[in-house]
Amino acid sequence: MYLDTIVITGDDTKGIDSLKKYLQKYFQTKNPGSMKYFLGIKMARFKKGILLSQRKCILDLHSKAVMLGCMSIGSPIDVNAKLLPTQEEFLGDVGRYKGLVEKLNYRTVITDITSQSI
Repeated sequence: MYLDTIVITGDDTKGIDSLKKYLQKYFQTKNPGSMKYFLGIKMARFKKGILLSQRKCILDLHSKAVMLGCMSIGSPIDVNAKLLPTQEEFLGDVGRYKGLVEKLNYRTVITDITSQSI
């Protein structure tokens, strides 16, 4: 079996050390030290906790969408709206927009999962 990465976290340092020793006994492992990035999320440790930042990922998305430097505005939209074929033609490359929405959804889900587990 090949496992690329496993993250062990918690406040029981003795339990974590015991688990690491057990895993080292049966598998070839290495400890890279404290995490700096996890699933594209930057992690910074402080005495009072951990700060999670997706700045780099979001800037990359803005760059791919050619939106660096754009200002945000509130614009409510009906989440159940369906595009008509003529509207899709107006958008041009619909796949590009679908890809960006998928990436934004992924970032939202990953952040929600990560913030709950930490």
